[in-house]
Amino acid sequence: MNIIDKILIRKEFVDNPPVLLDIGASGSIHPKWKDIARYSICIAFDADDREIGYTVKESSGFKKLYIYNKIVTDKIIGKSEFYLTKSPYCSSLLQPNHESLNNWAFAELFEIEKKVILKAVALPMVLKEIGIHKIDWFKTDSQGIDLRLFDCLGDECINRVLVAEFEPGIINAYEGEDKLWRLMAYMDKHPFWMADINILGTQRICRETINAKLTALDKKMIHILLKTSPCWGEVVYFNMFPAYVMYLDKRDFLLGWIFAVIERQYGFALEIAIGGYKRFDDPIFIQMEEFVYRKIKQRYLKLPLYIGRKIVHKIFRLLGING
Repeated sequence: MNIIDKILIRKEFVDNPPVLLDIGASGSIHPKWKDIARYSICIAFDADDREIGYTVKESSGFKKLYIYNKIVTDKIIGKSEFYLTKSPYCSSLLQPNHESLNNWAFAELFEIEKKVILKAVALPMVLKEIGIHKIDWFKTDSQGIDLRLFDCLGDECINRVLVAEFEPGIINAYEGEDKLWRLMAYMDKHPFWMADINILGTQRICRETINAKLTALDKKMIHILLKTSPCWGEVVYFNMFPAYVMYLDKRDFLLGWIFAVIERQYGFALEIAIGGYKRFDDPIFIQMEEFVYRKIKQRYLKLPLYIGRKIVHKIFRLLGING
């Protein structure tokens, strides 16, 4: 039995399992949750127009899975307009900003094919309905409203979230969207630190130029021929685990450590283990600390091979050899 399993079968999690929230669920388990899914409750939102509230599945890979086939919003509105775009991954509650998008190579993905009215449910009401008072890992890809969905939880709930994962925009892809700069300013005022950011994008070229100047082959190869510019980001935040707060209990320290290991934030995992032992005097934190040291040592042992490869590649470049 590995240490993550050993932790998640403890009494702290028997009646209070990890709670994972997935807004914009893809229909499969988030890869980062693979090793903890069977111990966890997942609340997933996968919008369509079926006349149902939610379904509960206990044979989904999770301990329990709540699936809401509705649009999730930050306010109680009952129904909402929803823009179905050429790419289903770009469909949103917000209207695409075509004037701005016209400057980018992926503009056609945002073409509106249909505007529909869908059932909508407010996130706080969902949590109240199923009796969930705490979210441990908040994950959202809502195409423009990530921040307002997080904010509607209220400070008491927000400050106890252990990991928050967002996919905010950088360019003006949607009318009135929550952009990366606003998310960063917001999180800076709460007890979180940015653990990871992956900037993604497309090519800055307007459709008129593409149609007038590029050949059919050029259009197919445009992502290779032209430089990619930032358009959106994938951002992960961790709770800081401030030493002065008491609302984070032993369960939070145990689970926060697991999340840090999942994210390979071994330095932070070490901090949590040391802090957890000082506060709770439980020997499990010593085992957690030793596990992290082993992980760090494993990476240290790989350094000679990594450095050796870097040196070889540098020599190749100096000699003008591709390799």
